[in-house]
Amino acid sequence: MRRWLLGGLGLLLLLCGGGVAAVTWLVTRSAVDTVGKVAFDRPLQVPPLAASTVDADGRRVFDLTAKPGASDLGHGPETRTWGYNGAYLGPTLRAERGERVAVNVHNRLNEPTTVHWHGMHLPARVDGGPHHPIPPGGDYQAAWTVDQPAATLWYHPHPSDLTERQVYRGLAGLFILDEAGGGGEPAGLPREYGVDDIPVVVQDKGFDGGQLSMSDRFLSDVGVLGDEILVNGTPGPFLDVRTELVRLRLLNASTARVYDFVMSDDRPMTMIASDGGLLEKPYAARHLRLSVGERAEVVVAMRPGERVELRSRATGLGRFQGGRDAFDVLQLRAAGALRPGTMPGELVSVPRLDPAQAAQHRTFTFQGREINDDRMDMDRVDAVVVKDTVEVWNVANGHDTPHSFHIHDVQFQVLSVDRGAPPPELGGWKDTLFLEPQRRYSVIARFADYADPTTAYMFHCHVLRHEDEGMMGQFVVVEQGDKPRLGHG
Repeated sequence: MRRWLLGGLGLLLLLCGGGVAAVTWLVTRSAVDTVGKVAFDRPLQVPPLAASTVDADGRRVFDLTAKPGASDLGHGPETRTWGYNGAYLGPTLRAERGERVAVNVHNRLNEPTTVHWHGMHLPARVDGGPHHPIPPGGDYQAAWTVDQPAATLWYHPHPSDLTERQVYRGLAGLFILDEAGGGGEPAGLPREYGVDDIPVVVQDKGFDGGQLSMSDRFLSDVGVLGDEILVNGTPGPFLDVRTELVRLRLLNASTARVYDFVMSDDRPMTMIASDGGLLEKPYAARHLRLSVGERAEVVVAMRPGERVELRSRATGLGRFQGGRDAFDVLQLRAAGALRPGTMPGELVSVPRLDPAQAAQHRTFTFQGREINDDRMDMDRVDAVVVKDTVEVWNVANGHDTPHSFHIHDVQFQVLSVDRGAPPPELGGWKDTLFLEPQRRYSVIARFADYADPTTAYMFHCHVLRHEDEGMMGQFVVVEQGDKPRLGHG
């Protein structure tokens, strides 16, 4: 509310004192277009695969240290940033289905943090939500067994009230899951990490001189909207391609912005996976919209010697929500000779959950900074879910501000959008869903394996400003007949 009051007061002063000049500034400042203006003069940095060891108990062990640093993000080498095991972003963790993993997290920041394993199916006590902050100088171990299909997941902070600024400063990384033994994917899909299988972590940034700026766009109700794009922390990136097929693992790791990805020559991207893993069949998409936290895997077909750009076109959202902005994101540069490849016609079987088997139907309306007219309360349980049951959640955006719905622990399937069939890009497993203004969605999920009446999972808007300001609820998974008994520590 305070931001809206200040914004309204600022608009009134501008219009009264500046007249035409103020209106001109307002129009030009509220749209960004970098199409055709990016030099593409830096090779794309590919996050390294995280080192790991296998301990005496047979667990694959990773170490992540959150710490401050300095990075060259296009405004000199001394931009102050945060990262995991480095100055900005973090390494890509990789594990197989069935493996037991442990991640040692070391907080070397000057404020509390957590690490949330976004998209991961795991016990609530190691989910990394706001209930168990790691203090400055503190250490924490999260350990669980990987038990879900191969997918592109990610990790990022999730502390109370501080998530937006910590992610914006650079704390994020990918967590790639493979099927046991490295199998499970159809022949023909690109899968050599850093060669034809490329992470593409997309973020928008604003700068004040050589430093990151978190200044809001005028009248923005979603948080920071930067006017420059980084991919894997690289400004103006290009990727040298040596194969006919290149797989891009797209992650919207921005804090507020929605992207609508297209290729510069309008060629289709072949979508093969959404948040929770492979689709049943490849889907030829001319454009692909990702809200905050969403992922998609696409395969782009290349011809020898050509150059083509991945872009984000205007999304059609409101002007002050970045809806008129357009960006050049990444240039693909094909070598003179390319290794051939052939796309499979089928991918994996995606078993469908049956709404007739749902034990509960729940409704959640996102509006303002509230869900069902409530803001986050760590002592309130918003839903008690019985383990190993299926539930249908009806989720609505009740006003004109875009939101991004994320639920912890489970992958869900989209049953309907405004009571109609979902589009093909929503046909697979999801954990994050763009809530368009004034639209209703129905999703279904199974809450399996883990019951803990003392620790809650979260569901919330993944527009991180909204999350920090209370647009979040919590649910507890219990055994039949048990009751929640929340505790914090």
